Amino acid sequence: MKPTKLLIFSSLMIVFFSFIGITYYQKNTSKNTFENLSKVAIQSKNISKNQLKNTPQNGDIIFQISVSGQGKAIQLATKSVYTHCGIIYTEKNKKNETEYFVFEAIQPVVVTPLQEWINRGDKNHFVIKRLKNASQILTNEVLSNMKDYGKQFLNKDYDIYFGWSDERIYCSELVWKIYKNGANIEVGKLEKLKSFDLSSKEVKKIMHQRYGNPIPAKIYEQDVISPASIFDSPLLEVVPNN
Repeated sequence: MKPTKLLIFSSLMIVFFSFIGITYYQKNTSKNTFENLSKVAIQSKNISKNQLKNTPQNGDIIFQISVSGQGKAIQLATKSVYTHCGIIYTEKNKKNETEYFVFEAIQPVVVTPLQEWINRGDKNHFVIKRLKNASQILTNEVLSNMKDYGKQFLNKDYDIYFGWSDERIYCSELVWKIYKNGANIEVGKLEKLKSFDLSSKEVKKIMHQRYGNPIPAKIYEQDVISPASIFDSPLLEVVPNN
């Protein structure tokens, strides 16, 4: 092959393989993002069962590592990395596209767009869990009951004392009560506050700030549901590809 033709051929091959490389890179760096996964679920006419299974669904429970002041104390007390959770709800917009939100107890209880919720967590990391038999249990009627029950908590204050009253509410309490009263399912076991590891200085500091010093004995006997307990529930399974 003449030098000129060889140069042209080599240039064409470089362009071709560069295009292939860029295409591969784009597919593999974006295919696991939440936005891309959502578009696949909404737009694809030939969506596979696995793709549908891996797409966030109404009633899924989402966990993250919060960057709030009490986050470290919760990790130490519960021996779990995850410190905040909420329930994913889906709605159709005017274009009939699925939009994702998280119903969560912060200050106050609010409905937050899912991507905003993810961005707020430590390193944007999150894990979604789902009932193992969600397709049979979380019917449209049940999901409607869960949403209707949860509406009473909207705009209520966050409960920094982790009490069991409905007047104020914390994140895992909101999730647990919605599942219990809307679907008759207990995701996670209630525990006494005294069952947690309260020995670290970070935990003691927050407890003394909130309950006083000395801490009243009755505080240790109150029921608590932690994000860790919900996360570890045998009724749930991880939604892959998150």
